Amino acid sequence: QVKLVESGGGLVQTGGSLRLSCVVSGRAINRYGVAWFRQAPGKERDFVAALKLSGANIRYEDSVKGRFTISGDNAKNTVYLQMNSLRPEDTAVYYCASGRVITSSMTSQSAYDYWGQGTQVTVSS
Repeated sequence: QVKLVESGGGLVQTGGSLRLSCVVSGRAINRYGVAWFRQAPGKERDFVAALKLSGANIRYEDSVKGRFTISGDNAKNTVYLQMNSLRPEDTAVYYCASGRVITSSMTSQSAYDYWGQGTQVTVSS
């Protein structure tokens, strides 16, 4: 059974940092793509970042480039999202997801078949 568990969310001031973790069980992260998506109140869930360790492919949504970094630890089967220079507009529930993605589908929600429960990130102004 595949399971994803996020942690690391919280309340932070503008300009602050958080590191989200996504522990994956039931499949190896070096054989599947893992991504972060977020959903702000009243909005649809959007792509944030994705990692495909086989092939070393990484994708970022434009507004987080240079501020967020996605990485993976094979030994811990965990994917991280380091978030720096946080802004109020980054406030959302952050979800990690895993799927057998191809490079061209890394940013698409439909490419991922397992999702975590989400972790809240709130950035105060």
